Amino acid sequence: MFINNFDPVAIEIFSLEIRWYSLSYIAGILIGWLLAKNLFIKDKSIKDKIDDYITYLIVGLILGGRIGYILFYNLNYYLENILDMFKIWQGGMSFHGGLIGIIIASYLFSKKYKDNAFRYLDIIALVAPIGIFFGRIANFINSELYGHETYVPWAVQFVRVDSLYRHPSQLYEAALEGLLLFIILLYFWNKNYLEKTGKLSGLFLIFYSFFRFIVEFFRVPDEQLGYLIFNLTIGQVISLIFFILGIVLIFIKNAPQKKS
Repeated sequence: MFINNFDPVAIEIFSLEIRWYSLSYIAGILIGWLLAKNLFIKDKSIKDKIDDYITYLIVGLILGGRIGYILFYNLNYYLENILDMFKIWQGGMSFHGGLIGIIIASYLFSKKYKDNAFRYLDIIALVAPIGIFFGRIANFINSELYGHETYVPWAVQFVRVDSLYRHPSQLYEAALEGLLLFIILLYFWNKNYLEKTGKLSGLFLIFYSFFRFIVEFFRVPDEQLGYLIFNLTIGQVISLIFFILGIVLIFIKNAPQKKS
């Protein structure tokens, strides 16, 4: 069994604190961007615009992630503490909110260039697991989003939380939503799914939602929400919605095109 007593602050210079969570965002975006630009993007028209697109992506990710967390997870608290909405450094980001933000940002960017948004979203779907992996490792270091009590050999004691040994659910997510999802999408990319616009996006929604739904059974639900309908967590409910959206997207993209 492992004892987790990591310091969430990676570097401290005078009064300036650089946290692992911030570094995970930077690493995920930087590595994903470099891989997309130098390995996965074959279309020169997309490659020429990817640098500008990243700016839209970052804004959509941060705004969407924060607004999603406020709306989905802790609305009552923030309605009573308005200024805390802007204190992103204190934590509180929603993956699904960030995903919605990225979709909106991609739509606005593609509209600007009169392009198909899925040409960008498919690329992001392919590299997103890299960012998810780093993000979940940061969650583990921060002793947040931890799992239920357990006595399995790989249980972790998060001493900054309590003395109980728990499922390292953050590492489950890093392995499934990060590493395994990346391998799955890489397989379909090698099958030229990137040329079938929208399919990689649909596959990402399906597999991510499935993995997230499963891991939520091992993870302690958000204290302010607990369990919802059918004893599911808010993460599972939202994942079900995105899972269905992924299936619908694949169905639409597989449907034969009508001839004009």
